[in-house]
Amino acid sequence: MDSGIREAWPGARVAGPAFTVQGAGGDNLALQRAILAAPPGSVLVADVGGADWGHWGEVLAVASRARGIAGLVIDGGVRDTVEMAELDFPVFSRHINVRGTRKLFPGVLGVPVHVGDTVVHAGDLIVGDVDGVVAIANDTVVNVLDTADARAAKEADIMKRLRAGESTLDIYGLTGAARD
Repeated sequence: MDSGIREAWPGARVAGPAFTVQGAGGDNLALQRAILAAPPGSVLVADVGGADWGHWGEVLAVASRARGIAGLVIDGGVRDTVEMAELDFPVFSRHINVRGTRKLFPGVLGVPVHVGDTVVHAGDLIVGDVDGVVAIANDTVVNVLDTADARAAKEADIMKRLRAGESTLDIYGLTGAARD
């Protein structure tokens, strides 16, 4: 996902299926509706056009926790980051801004949304941590996870070899490229 979407508080981590929300900048009614409609375990993924308003804060985080929502990814702004950290409610956003919102636009739920230049569909797997957020298309999740498991096993072997004293040049077959 767009590298401008960052964790709203240090240590935030989230994983789960996307529940998509098309909202409007400066308005959070669609987000409030999404909290009621999303299945437990979902990650709300909201497009509010990158607007620099505090669309989400402590109140919506508490409401989401009570309904079993796993977290929020929003192409827009949020507020109350300290409180969300205390709640351990993971949020990833483009902006942090205290400016409040109106509640007029009901939005559209469950439709494809844009987060930066990434299109997210309801049901896509969302994974986020300090390094960023990824959206994995629902129909490729099994293949991607199998590939990730294979890569993790390969990297574990590389770490073992490095700790035993091998060089990265040897492990990656780059000794010929390391000429002085």
